[in-house]
Amino acid sequence: MKPQTPFEQIQYHMDKALTAQNVTGAERERFLTPDAIIERTLKVHTSKGEQEFPAFRVQFNNARGPYKGGIRFHQDADENEVAALAAAMSIKCAVVDIPLGGAKGGVAFNPKEYSPLDVTIVARAYARAFAEHLGVDKDIPAPDVYTTPELMSVMLDEYEKTVGRSEPGMITGKPIVVGGSRGRGEATARGGVFVLDEYVKEIGRNASDMRVAIQGFGNAGATAAYLLHAMGYKIVALSDSKGTIAKEEGLDPHVTDEAKRNGDSVLDAATVDQSIRTFGPADILSIDCDIFIPAALDNQIRIDTVSAVTADIILELANNPTTPEADEILFAKGVTVIPDVLANAGGVTVSYFEWVQNRMQFYWSEEEVNTKLKEKIVSAYRDVLRVATIEKISQRQAAYRLAVARIHEAMKLRHRY
Repeated sequence: MKPQTPFEQIQYHMDKALTAQNVTGAERERFLTPDAIIERTLKVHTSKGEQEFPAFRVQFNNARGPYKGGIRFHQDADENEVAALAAAMSIKCAVVDIPLGGAKGGVAFNPKEYSPLDVTIVARAYARAFAEHLGVDKDIPAPDVYTTPELMSVMLDEYEKTVGRSEPGMITGKPIVVGGSRGRGEATARGGVFVLDEYVKEIGRNASDMRVAIQGFGNAGATAAYLLHAMGYKIVALSDSKGTIAKEEGLDPHVTDEAKRNGDSVLDAATVDQSIRTFGPADILSIDCDIFIPAALDNQIRIDTVSAVTADIILELANNPTTPEADEILFAKGVTVIPDVLANAGGVTVSYFEWVQNRMQFYWSEEEVNTKLKEKIVSAYRDVLRVATIEKISQRQAAYRLAVARIHEAMKLRHRY
């Protein structure tokens, strides 16, 4: 039976890697089980009156270092989704070989329906409710869906009030003025672009010959578009939740961004440039391109949509955008999928850098951060490619095998079994 829920999908990939390394029985079950699932009900007074919101923190594995993972505010956040993301974080940190484990947090709350003050109230309530489980050497949160650097500074403030001490390294993704790291905002996309460009060079292609379609024009998708456009890649299609725009001669993402800011969608770029064609949101999958970058929601490439994909290369900036069944089909067709646990690990890598800087109280320039990021993530790519080539498996399977081996070794050394 194929995995259905997000957590089952991540476990499926982990389970395959464990099987390949002959990890069985109780050790397998221990590896696949979160260390802790912490649930709280946030009781807050908002502009809509007294309200309660379910909140979660899943700490998956800390054998390699303190738990690490973002906090998302989303109406559909639940234990299963948060557990899946926590498991993926443990894999991601091991793939890029940083000394951190995996965790994730969430609040079943739609910030779009509330005032900025209400959102701040919820953020403070989360920091108070989970304070005993967080800390610079314990569990280090960060921004995620609908949470921001500014909310991280709010959570830091509330946490420090609760525990009664200064501890800036207990949370990352903060604004620069309260201990954030330069380069953090672009890190997720930049890391993915570093890996993609390395792969393109590896196969002997030129950036100017590569046509790129990007699903999602939020922070990661838009930043990737800017970076790739500047490097000479041709952006032939962009999409958001309202629709898709395409232009065979290439789109200027800066023009698209300005049009969207003046309107409410990438579709508004078509009013500026009449040669731009418009389609529905899902049509981005079938746009003729060489590189497809899912940078929006999970489970976008599924058994019922995979046949629409025309790209030879997929760079997963979104978390879990491809289901296991679709992944197997793509590999059989010879499509290279650079998996999310490698492709979007730039964010957690620079979060690690921020944590290090906070602990040293010594801060790096953006150029230094970007240089260190490139070194770290390209090294991880080389490790993944080596395993994929030797074992004749997909890059996703290679990434999971590499990560599982590193975590498994740490768990044995720490006598966690």
